[in-house]
Amino acid sequence: MSVVGFDFGNESGVVAVARQRGIDVVLNDESKRETPAIVCFGEKQRFLGTAGAASSMMNPKNTISQIKRLIGRQFSDPELQRDLKALPFSVTEGPDGYPLIHARYLGEMRTFTPTQVLGMVFSDLKTIAEKNLNAAVVDCCIGIPIYFTDLQRRAVMDAATIAGLHPLHLIHETTATALAYGIYKTDLPENDPLNVAFIDVGHASLQVCIAGFKKGQLKILAHSFDRNLGGRDFDEALFQHFAAKFKEEYKIDVFQNARACIRLRAACEKLKKVLSANPEAPLNIECLMDEKDVRGFIKREEFEQISIPMLERVKKPLEKALAEAGLTIENIHAVEVVGSSSRVPAIMRILTEFFGKEPRRTMNASECVAKGCALQCAILSPTFKVREFQVNESFPFPIALSWKGPAPDAQNGALENHQSTVVFPKGNPIPSVKALTFYRSGTFTIDVQYADVSELQAPAKISTYTIGPFQSAKGERAKLKVKVRLNLHGIVSVDSATLLEEEEVEVPVVKEAVKEPAEMETDEASGDAAPSTTSESDVNMQDAKGAGDASGAENGVPESGDKPVKMETDAKVEAPKKKVKKTSVPVTEIVYGAMAAADVQKAVEKEFEMALQDRVMEETKDKKNAVEAYVYDMRNKLSDKYQEFVIDTEREQFMAKLQEVEDWLYEDGEDETKGVYIAKLEELKKQGDPIEQRYKEYMERGSVIDQFVYCINSYREAAMSNDPKFDHIDLAEKQKVLNECVEAEAWFREKKQQQDALPKYANPVLLSADVREKAEALDRVCRPIMTKPKLKPAKPATPETPSSQSPQGGEQQPQSAESPNAGNANATEGASAGNEVPPAAEPMETEKSETVPSAS
Repeated sequence: MSVVGFDFGNESGVVAVARQRGIDVVLNDESKRETPAIVCFGEKQRFLGTAGAASSMMNPKNTISQIKRLIGRQFSDPELQRDLKALPFSVTEGPDGYPLIHARYLGEMRTFTPTQVLGMVFSDLKTIAEKNLNAAVVDCCIGIPIYFTDLQRRAVMDAATIAGLHPLHLIHETTATALAYGIYKTDLPENDPLNVAFIDVGHASLQVCIAGFKKGQLKILAHSFDRNLGGRDFDEALFQHFAAKFKEEYKIDVFQNARACIRLRAACEKLKKVLSANPEAPLNIECLMDEKDVRGFIKREEFEQISIPMLERVKKPLEKALAEAGLTIENIHAVEVVGSSSRVPAIMRILTEFFGKEPRRTMNASECVAKGCALQCAILSPTFKVREFQVNESFPFPIALSWKGPAPDAQNGALENHQSTVVFPKGNPIPSVKALTFYRSGTFTIDVQYADVSELQAPAKISTYTIGPFQSAKGERAKLKVKVRLNLHGIVSVDSATLLEEEEVEVPVVKEAVKEPAEMETDEASGDAAPSTTSESDVNMQDAKGAGDASGAENGVPESGDKPVKMETDAKVEAPKKKVKKTSVPVTEIVYGAMAAADVQKAVEKEFEMALQDRVMEETKDKKNAVEAYVYDMRNKLSDKYQEFVIDTEREQFMAKLQEVEDWLYEDGEDETKGVYIAKLEELKKQGDPIEQRYKEYMERGSVIDQFVYCINSYREAAMSNDPKFDHIDLAEKQKVLNECVEAEAWFREKKQQQDALPKYANPVLLSADVREKAEALDRVCRPIMTKPKLKPAKPATPETPSSQSPQGGEQQPQSAESPNAGNANATEGASAGNEVPPAAEPMETEKSETVPSAS
């Protein structure tokens, strides 16, 4: 199981993986820890990440960046419109009111949704993780800003699905930072919490989180944010300043040229970083526009002066977070600053003044979110054992449910009344489940919406759920229990709806009363007495119960709350048992602005096709580069190492062929298929391989011959040696070794003479492979003979004497079956060994000497 954390930022992404020794941030193909969140569409393929950033200058209108600002937002959103002015690519309004991105891909204009493009960014990050882990990556945790709406969270989930990922948790970026900060702390208090403020100044937004730490846990006390205050706003201030200055000094308007805008913005970003460490900095750009070189200069004081509108907005989120947490500045024990734009000195000065203490930088500003995500994934994963650490997350927005009340009597003639209740208040724990009871006679709808949209640039309505159809057995209004879930990702949905029907069973029963649910049902019964307010009282009652404890709402209401109060009151008296029949009711979901399941599946297939196209193009480039490399390499070697191994006419022909292929590569062969390049390389190798083979044979032959000669001499010396360790080997077998050595040497001398007579450019007759094969054949025959183990003499024990006679007797038959030479050899061996070995042991030695080789 993969344990990976992704931090996808507005400008770049970071990938962290969990290993046995801890959390590591992995490197991309350029050995960088941050990968640009960029997708560049080309004529033949896409360029993702670092490759996309490299192509952005040459292809600005087809380079998609800052995709994080586009997902899950309506085209008419004023913030989105303001962002689009600074982006070079084309974005229009789709039929559903959400943005569509236009780019030229494979020679034609195509449209992509922001979710699709985000899926491509995730694909690139996934590939980086897979290359590093050498394993498939599916399960992961993804960091998201706290201000993401329900629709934006769904868009991230859909984008992850398109990329082939399965997020276990969409964790808030500030919560991930707090987790990465607290899990390693060993000195956390057990009683009074340690309150830490985390300020994340990113590329496009400012997020503030106050967390309380105790031993083994953290609790998020408050969230606040400014969605439009980040490093890019300071870049934009510098960009506007120099754009106006260059228009006045050099009479050029960079707004008329997309490439000039991109280059000036990139220069301003570098300038901002220089000003963070220096009191002043120059700006020089060659050929910015109209072949004009531009120069600029700015001091830090001037930069801070033009940034005053942004700096004034920093304090507001800080004040709001403190107020929501119910804390004062004195209660904040530490201030941690993270984020890629947290290095601006003016921001640090404001934070110091506000909190009355110097902000700390104990964490890596750019990597802490990804590390926190990987830690959360490790906590959720069964493959890692992580220190016990509980994360109590809270939801930043209040969520309400609204519905139409039951239809009143026809006599009254009144319209249906609209009712609503807040089911998940601001600060509600994540995850959470609430149960609500409705009394309805037919299909009805529930709307999920934000209770307060003052902080959101989004429509109030999130989704609509149609519950039904269903039928009540008694023809009266049926009792339905509806579960509403706020899941780990911060996405709200109606989980299920259950029809509850009571049936009487004539069996006496004594049942103990369950106090808390009984009180609930009493409330419900009293609510039911007033028909016009039944649903409202039921819902409010259930919400009041659920708001205190989500699990209590889930466990208490559906189970114990099913039994009516009368049964609980009369529990001590024998009465007919009332059985509750539970029936699941269909729930139909409509999420406003979200991708349908079928559209997500189509996007998955499209992503697969585009990834396949990218892979084919990369392989084609590799084959083209292989042809080009072969041409250059072979041309150099023909004039150097291979010069003596090819005749002049053959070399000239081959050099002409190489030049022809090189010209073809840069003309007609500039844009060919993978198969054509493979065929061209094979055609060249047909001429080049024999030359290369002659050179390799010449270089290898000397060492191979030396080994072969050493092998022959070693076995010959061993066979002719008078060393006692070889005395147990038959003379016939020694002679066999000598014969093999003579035969191998004769073959070698013949081939060597032939080879020495040939010039270097002729095909060799003495091949290294043949010499090796001959040496192996010699070794196979001689080694078993010369390494035969010496057998121990027989023990002179009395019981073994008869048994020693039987082998001697039995030995005569095999010897008689041998050739006469073999018999003479054995006899000779017996005679020569008779002086040293006792006669009784001699037959055994002879027997063993014959049986061992046959066994081998």
